Amino acid sequence: MTAQELFIEIREFCESNTDPALVEKYSRYFKEGVYSAWGVGQELFEAKWKELIKEKKVDIPLVLEAAPLLFESGKYEETSFVLIIIKELPKQYNRQVFDGISKFFDFGIYNWAHADTLGMFIMPKFLKQGIVEVSDFQPWLVSPHKFQRRTVPVTLIKSLKTMNDFKALFNMLEPLMSDPEREVHQGMGWFLREAWKLNHEVTEEFLLKWKNTAPRLIFQYACEKMTKEDKLRFKKEKN
Repeated sequence: MTAQELFIEIREFCESNTDPALVEKYSRYFKEGVYSAWGVGQELFEAKWKELIKEKKVDIPLVLEAAPLLFESGKYEETSFVLIIIKELPKQYNRQVFDGISKFFDFGIYNWAHADTLGMFIMPKFLKQGIVEVSDFQPWLVSPHKFQRRTVPVTLIKSLKTMNDFKALFNMLEPLMSDPEREVHQGMGWFLREAWKLNHEVTEEFLLKWKNTAPRLIFQYACEKMTKEDKLRFKKEKN
């Protein structure tokens, strides 16, 4: 199968299984206004990607080659096919695959759901397999693409369970504490909330450092599991 043939097969599948009601249903979760979809049902979608993998029609190099074609329409499901197939083939991961995924943000990752699929289910596997180091994500922090920046703290949530030096992670992610984008604030707050669950002291020290200057949405997420009294400690001081 060629990249063009894979693109055509997926496009024809989506076109023949479109459901406008599902598009309407799920559009409410994408406030940034970039949700465009065919409305393929989850069961049909899952059956199709499993078929592509089971019949050995696809591998990651083919999917990386087809990605620009599948991303071009901006349709949610076409991008999802790329990500889910990569997610399901971790034995094929290598540095070239990591570099290929890094380029996705230039032309195909436009919403939080796809960014979080990368951060929660794909990129942590590169760290776990030792293909990349945490420092390899540092260039992503200054990416012009907000969802690439968001992906970094989401990816590192799983690293919290295996790293003892939370301060090193906090220092690396510190530029995101003054990021201008809401979606990045959400990702950073989520990361800090999970860090706080595992290490109150170090996380609170970091939060106190930033409580008067960082966006409040970060603190809304980061302090979510704290008691009402504890949350007050991180309230921005009035001038």
